[in-house]
Amino acid sequence: MWAYESVFYQIYPLGFCGAPFENDGILEHRILKVNDWIPHIKDEVGANAVYFSPVFESDTHGYNTRDYTKIDTRLGTNEDFADVCRNLHEASIRVVLDGVFNHVGRGFWAFEDVLKNRERSAYTSWFGRIAFDGNSNYNDGLWYEGWEGNYDLVKLNLRNEDVIQHIFSAIKGWVEEFDIDGLRLDVAYCLDHDFMRRLRSFCEGLKPDFFLLGETLHGDYNQIMNDSMLHSVTNYECYKGLHSSFNSMNMFEINHSLMRQFGPEQWTLYKGRHLLSFVDNHDVTRVASILSNPAHLPLIYAIAFGMPGIPCVYYGSEWGAEGRKEEGDPSLRRSYEEPVSNELTEWIHRLSLAKRASKALQYGSFRSVVLTNQQCIFCREWENERVYVAINAVDSPFFAGFDAGTSEVTDLISGETMQINGGYELPPYSAYFWKA
Repeated sequence: MWAYESVFYQIYPLGFCGAPFENDGILEHRILKVNDWIPHIKDEVGANAVYFSPVFESDTHGYNTRDYTKIDTRLGTNEDFADVCRNLHEASIRVVLDGVFNHVGRGFWAFEDVLKNRERSAYTSWFGRIAFDGNSNYNDGLWYEGWEGNYDLVKLNLRNEDVIQHIFSAIKGWVEEFDIDGLRLDVAYCLDHDFMRRLRSFCEGLKPDFFLLGETLHGDYNQIMNDSMLHSVTNYECYKGLHSSFNSMNMFEINHSLMRQFGPEQWTLYKGRHLLSFVDNHDVTRVASILSNPAHLPLIYAIAFGMPGIPCVYYGSEWGAEGRKEEGDPSLRRSYEEPVSNELTEWIHRLSLAKRASKALQYGSFRSVVLTNQQCIFCREWENERVYVAINAVDSPFFAGFDAGTSEVTDLISGETMQINGGYELPPYSAYFWKA
């Protein structure tokens, strides 16, 4: 699967393009801005796949869809987005879209028909639960199921065949019109399991290597990440463990999660699976704002790229952009006039190249080698390739004693050949990908 060998770059288009929060109905060709960023994504970040948060016509933030077949007017036209996707593909960058199938917006045409015609509407069964003797905070004179109590997000009935076929028809159109390579399923943990099985089969019929990624938070990811449903899920367990390990200076936390998920024991949960690794995204505080020590920024990315999984970089964070969740979602989804390239960007670029060039980093097993509160070394091994990921998270040197099986290694990040004899003295705030 191509996704397992990729580095993803996430764009939240409505924020990235500076669109107004409310859909004002005014056509602006803002999505073409992505074309100007393609050289940055490819050559300065080193990503070879882009995941777009919602791009289709919606009421406000993109997750309250009005029309699955039409690019949001605030972003441009279908032709504009087709041009962006064509340019990305010409740059050898795959395209994954947000599939928001659990719910729609109040402006969704079928729900508008229910509001207008009530019991007489042909679409009442399209939605989760509707009670015409109830009410919502919109005072419509009817109650309906909203996602987690949010009535601007109207729950779809994914056991209704007409709804399923409507969604499948839209996806088929996205493949034909934009040649997309996969979907990220919003709130996948809420989706009907039979729907996801049918979705997997349907998408494989459109493209044999079509990639399905699910948004998950807690629980056993294998419930929806398996050979009949989704290829991958978001690794929120390790997202938390990454920044918490650095802020508390306790590398045991992230190591525990990695051993639990990918370690050598028989009970390991996700051995052989490829979860999406990230240090931030459009829903959480940016990593530069959550880490208490700025010197840890390069190091947290080193673990995210070195651990099992598919690394994903959120636009702006590659140069250290800040934004806090408590300040509201707009602070996490800002528009930047142009990309920035600095030392952090160059570091992430080198991590990207190392990840994309190493089968051990893409597919390898996981084994903990050295572990203290402030340092960690783990080994990734695949066939004849062995890579040691080494981190020193403090401002003083640390001698890590271990047997690499050889006295000479190559650092995949810098390209330097290095001598390791029974261990190595890690400089302050350093990270290495040693290929043995």
